[in-house]
Amino acid sequence: MCELLAMSANVPTDIVFSFTGLVERGGVTGPHVDGWGIAFYEGKGNRIFKDVSPSCDSHIAKLIKSYPIKSEVVISHIRQANSGGVSLENTHPFNRVLWGRNWTYAHNGQLTDYESKFLTHSFKPVGETDSELAFCWIIEQVANKFGEKEPLDMIPVYEYISELADRLRLHGVFNMIISDGMNLMAYCSNNLCYITRRAPFGKAKLKDTDVTIDFDKETTPNDIVTVIATRPLTTNEQWEILSAGDWCLFRLGELISFSHKATIE
Repeated sequence: MCELLAMSANVPTDIVFSFTGLVERGGVTGPHVDGWGIAFYEGKGNRIFKDVSPSCDSHIAKLIKSYPIKSEVVISHIRQANSGGVSLENTHPFNRVLWGRNWTYAHNGQLTDYESKFLTHSFKPVGETDSELAFCWIIEQVANKFGEKEPLDMIPVYEYISELADRLRLHGVFNMIISDGMNLMAYCSNNLCYITRRAPFGKAKLKDTDVTIDFDKETTPNDIVTVIATRPLTTNEQWEILSAGDWCLFRLGELISFSHKATIE
């Protein structure tokens, strides 16, 4: 399957360290060689880079590692194809516009027997993946439920998205990252974890390559940065491991909502 990476921070922050570990899993320490992508939010806008090459060999990935783009919300994905061919249109993350905001999404897992149950009318997939169809269905259900105007309180929106994710999880593995550019949601089906770094900062060592960073030298005492990944990226830090059905909502690096529901009724 694929692997996910995301970040929520209270100040514009680069994700070079974590991304350096992730790209190794795209052909060196992992089998995820069917493309990769990353989205950086800048206000309401976002930059999305995608490549069908394995991330470990991608010149675009090398650019991202060498050019520290700073952002408060980042979503990345490395792909091991199971639904849809290896092509740019099937490469995550996916993007749609709702309420004048760019919504970005990436999925790890595989769904079965879903096509007739998750039909869409207003939001249509460009590619052939179960992942993109699920995203279009989620966005369309949210638009239908909450109407044309963006709610002032977004927490009920994400609570509803978690209910939709529960329904999707009945059809297979559905680990998901989704964001409106301000809030960042992680939904766990079987493999997802996160770590929140804040002062006092220390050193961290990547699991997939011999790279160590001293965050105390790279941050200020007020920085708060949460990183979400399919599997822990470092060897010397304590990551929070999510259970099936858990979901977390982050804003500016802080956990603002959490639900633990290990079973679906």
